[in-house]
Order: sequence, then structure tokens, then C-alpha cells
Amino acid sequence: MNKKMSKDEEKRKNIKKKKKKKHSILKKFLLVFLFIIICIATYFVYGTIKNGGGLSGFLSTLIGQTTEEQQNLEPISVLILGSSQNLTDTIMIAKYNPKTQMAYLVSVPRDTFVGNSKYSATASDKINSLYQGQYPEKTLNAINKLTGLDLKYYIIVDTDALKALVDAIGGVYFDVPINMKYTDKKQNLYINLKKGYQLLDGDKAEQVVRFRHNQDGTSYSYEYGDNDIGRMKTQRNFLKAVMQQTLKPSNILKIGDFLDIAQKYVKTNIPFSLLKEYIPSAVNFDTNNLETGSLPGSPEKCNGVWLYIQNKEESDKYISELNQKLLGIDENNEDLSQINIELLNGSGSSSNLTKVTNLLKENGYNVSKVGNTNTTSKTSIINKGKISDTTLSNLKELIGTGTITTSKSESKIDITIILGKDY
Repeated sequence: MNKKMSKDEEKRKNIKKKKKKKHSILKKFLLVFLFIIICIATYFVYGTIKNGGGLSGFLSTLIGQTTEEQQNLEPISVLILGSSQNLTDTIMIAKYNPKTQMAYLVSVPRDTFVGNSKYSATASDKINSLYQGQYPEKTLNAINKLTGLDLKYYIIVDTDALKALVDAIGGVYFDVPINMKYTDKKQNLYINLKKGYQLLDGDKAEQVVRFRHNQDGTSYSYEYGDNDIGRMKTQRNFLKAVMQQTLKPSNILKIGDFLDIAQKYVKTNIPFSLLKEYIPSAVNFDTNNLETGSLPGSPEKCNGVWLYIQNKEESDKYISELNQKLLGIDENNEDLSQINIELLNGSGSSSNLTKVTNLLKENGYNVSKVGNTNTTSKTSIINKGKISDTTLSNLKELIGTGTITTSKSESKIDITIILGKDY
């Protein structure tokens, strides 16, 4: 009996030992796993801080991009084509500079003439017809000829992509400029929207961007730009609203949905290896830094066909001005990024210093030195170099206050801004 009990006890002891051993192995595994997680987290936290912090810093760390690589990114230009029924009624030039966080979006009217002679022109001489057969390179070459740009990349977006994106981000609030009512059964197009600020879902978003005129022939006002001109303006304004909504940090969790939409509805020749380099900078983009407009020209009836004839001189001037703004160069050809600004806080509020520092940097200025000084009632903008009156006036307008003065200095500082209590 005792022998039997001793065997049972020994058996129970062996089972306990095995359980302890399993627990010990599991404990060690969990500790190792936890250690690995801590190491990874520490790496990303350190990398995020090193790369400037925030969402941008995290994404830079995620793709293995250094701060130096991010700062050395060159402006990127893209031709955006809205494709529907083998035509491209939406044609836009987009350019973005991650260094200055400036961008522009220029519409090209779909009826823009790209033929050889106005006197023998046909409908096939309109730029929107070049895409037939799905040849984006033809449209790309025509745009480069019209603008003098050297665009290499294109993005072709199906109209269903906009609907899917708007629905994915929970809709977009937009101020519909006029009452819109139009039906075209052949295109399966049914537009019925009331004027005013409202939340638009994907279906209503398509109605807004495709609207040109009402069933009774009325359209946007002359001041707004009727028919195609008005439609292009509405498209640019709506895309700006979509960007504002999409770039919200809360939507980063929907990245999987965005990728699915892109894969299904978007075609591009931009290499993914290049595209991903711009993502960390793009999430910081402020749509207030987006310039929008249309290629200068006017409608003209040629050989019985209505065409949009580009004003070449005005177009070249317009594109040049946009590119200067994109590089942070003002009308006097002063490169804002090369102007050294000293920002001193005399307002008594540390948050004001942070706010103005970010404001200046976002608008292309180089803030090379920040600090505190004695409290003062009035804001001063002191020209210590040979900075133009235009740049100084622009600075005052940007800050919203300030007395402009001049003071000679041998230092490397070009402008000293002292924030006062009036800010």
C-alpha cells in the first residue's frame, strides 16, 4: 500500500515538475517577446523623435527615411487625369514642394486646342480627345508643350475612385455654390443638389464635380465662371476639401482602405519607391498653402467647333509665378529659405513663439534663431540686411501686426522679429 502511495506521489511530483518547467519556458518566452517589443518600440520612439516627431517622424522611421533625406526631397510634378468613358474631362497639373510645404493645382480646360491649325480644327483637336485608346503619354506631351514644364508622371483616376474615397473618409463637408439639377440617361448621370454648406457622400461628390450646367441651360454666374470654367473651379475647391479631410491624423488608420481604392481605380507610372518618400512630408501639408487656378486663355469658335485657345504669354507668366512661390521666392526674386530670421518673444506667452515659428516655416521662411527678450507692448520687424520692402510687408501681413524698421548689423541675421503683447 505504501509502495503504491509512494508511486502515486512520485507521479504527482513529476507532473508538477513538468508543469513548472512548462510555466518556466512560457515565462521566459513571454519575457523575451516583451523585450523584443520594448526594443522595437524604443527604436521607433527614438527614430520618430530624431526625425522631427509626430506622425511625419513616425512614418519617416517606418520607411527608413532620415531627416536629411526628407529635407533633400525635390519638388514633384504630376499630371492628374479624371477618366470617364474613354475621355479625360478633368485635366490638372499638380506640383508639390516638401521643403517649403507649398503646392499648386492648375486646371487645363478639356476643350484646349492642341491641333496645328484653328481654321481646319475638329473636335479631335481638343486635349481631352488625346486619351482615347488610353494613351496618357499623348496628353502628357501636350501639357508639356503648352506649359513648358517637364512632367514625367501621371495619375489616372476613375470617377468611381472619388466616390469610394469620399465614402471611406465619412463624407466631405462642402459649400455647393448653386442649385444643381441635370439628367443624362446615356451617361447614367443624375444630378440633384441644393445650394449650401452640407455633408456630401460619394454619390453626391460625383454630382458636384461633374456638374456643368442645369437642364434648363443655366450655369454658374459669370463672376464665378460659367460652364467648364465654373466646373473646373468647383473641382479644385472640392479636391481641396477632400485633401483637408483625408490628411487628418484620424484617417491614418484607414490606410488599408485607401490602398484598396488606389489599386482598384487608380493607374500611375510613379514608382512606389519614389512615392513613399513623399508620404511623411505630405501628412504635414496645410491646404492653405495650396495655390489653385486655371490655364489662361479664352473660348473661341473655330471652323464651327468651340475651342479653348491658350494665351501662351499669360500661361508662361502664370506658371513661372507659381513655380517661384513653390520655391519660396517672392516677386523680387528673394529666396525666402535663404533669409535668416531671428524670432524673439516679448509677448510673455511661450505658445506665441511656437505658433509664429511654425507659421514662418510653413510659409517658406528660414527661422535660424529663436529666443526670449524683455516684455514689450508692440511687435517689431527689423530689417538688418538688404531685404525688399515687399518681403517685409508680406511678413507683417502674415504675422498680422508689426512696426517695420531698419537697423544695420554685421551679424548673419537678416531680419529680427520681436513679438509684442499686441500679437
